[in-house]
Amino acid sequence: MIATSSRPVRIGSRKSQLALVQTEWVQAQLQAHHRDRAFEVVTMTTQGDNILDVALAKIGDKGLFTKELELSMLRGETDLAVHSLKDLPTKLPDGLVLGAITQREDPADALVLSAKWSGHTIETLPPGTVIGTSSLRRLAQLRHSYPHLTFKDVRGNLNTRLAKLDAGEYDALILAVAGLRRLGFGDRISQVLPATVSLYAVGQGALGIECRAEDADILALVKTLEHPETAARCLAERAFLRQLEGGCQVPIGVHTVIENGQLTLTGLVASLDGRRLVKDSLTGDPATAEDLGMHLALKLRKQGASEILEEIFATARPEGN
Repeated sequence: MIATSSRPVRIGSRKSQLALVQTEWVQAQLQAHHRDRAFEVVTMTTQGDNILDVALAKIGDKGLFTKELELSMLRGETDLAVHSLKDLPTKLPDGLVLGAITQREDPADALVLSAKWSGHTIETLPPGTVIGTSSLRRLAQLRHSYPHLTFKDVRGNLNTRLAKLDAGEYDALILAVAGLRRLGFGDRISQVLPATVSLYAVGQGALGIECRAEDADILALVKTLEHPETAARCLAERAFLRQLEGGCQVPIGVHTVIENGQLTLTGLVASLDGRRLVKDSLTGDPATAEDLGMHLALKLRKQGASEILEEIFATARPEGN
């Protein structure tokens, strides 16, 4: 079903607090740009929202947080969906496209300390400090640089994770700067981790608006929210990830910057234990961002990334497979 101006445009969203904050921001921006149209939010629960007691690495890939939203669009029940871009697979279902990428919040990772360790940085934490993270990307990089720290899986929404930290279950958490700031927890950030410590997830900090490929009306509406610089950076990152055939449960990190009209993409592939790490950069024209991403991925494969990925795919399959 194609959206028409005679009815509200239906925006699909997960029910989590962060997802709703992000979706309502998109709703407000669309309304500001298109005052003659009405926009309503339709919420739903994804598989990833329902499974909170199992590490993400054991239950599947990025589709955990997007499949239900995508099926809703394909059935004509919603017209578009708002995702944290880092959750959106690089290969979309037939009939769906990435219609727009919004301006990026700071994509870096953040160290959030319990009161006990206030004043410390990741560099000064003593051996045995318990760090909570559910990301293999963060885990591998931190194990590489700080093997004396102890790492423990943590699941749940942002409020739940912070409550666990404050209850003493962890000494610190590693979380996305963007999510903390969007939910009003920017004051909990103890340290923004530099790229030398932790390259961030592909698309982290940006929102992706997904819609039906044939729905020209909706595509035109959402394109008004596209941020060209963010889009170029994220398209390079997504092409890099797609060429490596990696999901959210593979230790792959990126860092992008546009300076003097040139896009520089840094990419990393690490072993699960953090002992092996392949990292390199390429610079090129932002207009050819996806080619840049693919070329960097091929460069890293030649440097040993393929062997690391083959090991991970062989040993870290979801349970039941």
